[in-house]
Order: sequence, then structure tokens, then C-alpha cells
Amino acid sequence: MTKDPLRIAVDSFLLIFIFGLVLRLAKPVFFPFFLALFLYFLFSPLIDLSARLKIPRFLALIFSIMIAFTILYFLGVLIYASGKALAEKLPSYGHQFNSFLDWLRGKLAELGVSYSRVAILENLNFNRLANFILASLGTFVSFLTKLLLILVFLFFMLAGRGKIKSKIFLALEPSKAQAFAQLHDQIDREIQKYLVIKTLVSFFSGAILTLILKIFGVDFALMFGILAFILNYIPSIGSIAAIILPSLYAALQFGSLLRALWIFIFLVVIDFIVANILEPKIMGQSLGLSPLAVLFFLFFWGWLWGIPGMILAVPILAIVKIVADHFPSLKLLGSLLGR
Repeated sequence: MTKDPLRIAVDSFLLIFIFGLVLRLAKPVFFPFFLALFLYFLFSPLIDLSARLKIPRFLALIFSIMIAFTILYFLGVLIYASGKALAEKLPSYGHQFNSFLDWLRGKLAELGVSYSRVAILENLNFNRLANFILASLGTFVSFLTKLLLILVFLFFMLAGRGKIKSKIFLALEPSKAQAFAQLHDQIDREIQKYLVIKTLVSFFSGAILTLILKIFGVDFALMFGILAFILNYIPSIGSIAAIILPSLYAALQFGSLLRALWIFIFLVVIDFIVANILEPKIMGQSLGLSPLAVLFFLFFWGWLWGIPGMILAVPILAIVKIVADHFPSLKLLGSLLGR
């Protein structure tokens, strides 16, 4: 008995809607889990290497968790402390911004352009912006709570690495078990490669950005570098934000558009080299995802979980595509998600 295509479309839409609603409501639990899964793929090579070197698995697990804790704690403390310092300093830039608006009025008057087109800039309130940053940071206790939950998930994921395939062979008949084992290996291999290389490239990009900002004397250079490292996981949109934010801040700090423009140019050149030369050369064959599908997933996961959701969007999309390519009944979905 064939189902009505309209009924299938309506059921699929309702299923996606319910799935999205559940993920949005369950963010406090699901987000640490997905972030732990993200870290799992990054630390898996270390666990595999320790097995080949005959290092006891428990020691490798403890070492991996200690590294993860150190990195996440350092990033969290630095962003939290720098964010608070930035929020305290922002209101003092009101004078430079008002001077910029006066200059802009004069230039627009010379060109015969109505100032009302950019009058929205006058509504920018640095005190409100500072309060928004503080509210976004949350409390340090909440950060430690989330960090602990992430590390617990990560520990059990790494501890169970290599056991999933044996469970698959115990639960299914040999032919089906072999197919699922191949699917598991492909997901593990491709996502691991993508995330490891993306992390190295993002680290290099953030380090270069920090160095450029330091040379120009921009405050909070390290914070902007770490922000660039995180944002570079978001395709296209992330790198643009990583360039614009420090450039705008430099204009406020120095009260000079020319100096900010030079910083912007240097950052654009570096980003072009990294995104169009370095990353493709190291990455080799990409995940083969459709740009439209990537954009949709970015906005969908951004709506669900904000910036953290956008960081996780591409790995999740890649897993969906690999699974869809593996099953004949989902070939159409795989084709739509591919290039």
C-alpha cells in the first residue's frame, strides 16, 4: 500500500518541527552532549595512538580528560574575564562614537545624502551593549557546571570507543552488522578528519589574528583571537564576524577609521589565504556538502542553540549525509545534501 505524498510531506514536517522543539527545550542537556561528541572526535586519535603504544586505556582516558578540562577552563576563564573587562570599558568609548557621528553628518551633507538613512546609529547605546555582554557571559558557576557535564559525557564516550562495533555484531546478523560497522567507520573517519584539520586551521587563523592586533596595539587581542578560533568553525559567516568585530573595536579604541581600515585589510588578506589556499590544501577532499544545505543547517541550529549550534551544524549535517548515502531509501536526501 503506497502512502499519499501529501501525507508523507505533512508527517515529515511535523516530525522535524517536534524534533526541533525537543532540541530547543532540552538544550541544557543536549548541548553539553553534542559538545562532548564534538570533543570526542578531536580526542579519539589520542586514544587510538595510546592503544597502539600499549599505554593503559585508563591512563589515556585520564590524560585526555585533563587536557580537555585545561583547554576548556582556560578558554572559559579568558573569555569570561576579558568579556567583563570589555563591558566595563565600552561606555568610555561613547565620546569617540559621537565624534564619528559628527564627522559622518558633515561628510553626508557634503555628498547631499540624507543623514536619516544612517540615523539608526544614534540609537546605539554602549551601556546597553555592555549589559548585554555581561548577560551573555552568565555566571562563572554556571560555566563550571556545564564544563563538568561536558567532561562526564566525554569520559564515557571515550571509554566506550571501539566497543560499539562489537555490540553491533552481537545484536545483528553478519551481513547487516558489517554494513552498520562500515557506516560507523566512515562517520568516524570523515568527521574526525574534518574536525582535527579545522581545529588546527582555526588555531592558526586565531593566532595570526592575535599577532596582527598585538602589532597594531589593539586591546583584548587575545580575546579576539580566541573568538576568531571559535567562529572559524562556522563556515563563511564565522570568519566574516571574526574580521569585523576587532576592526570595529579598533575604530572605537583609536578613534581612527584609517587605522581600523588597515587592520581590516590585513585580516581579510590572512583570511583569504587561510580559507582559499591553506585549508583546501590540507583538507584535501571536502565533505561534499551543498552550500545551500550548509546555510540552512547554520540558520536552523543557530535558531536552536545560537552560536554554539552553528559551530555544530556542519559536523551534524555531514553525519546526516553519510547516513543518507548509505541507505538506498535515503539516496534522494543524500543527493539533496551533496554538491
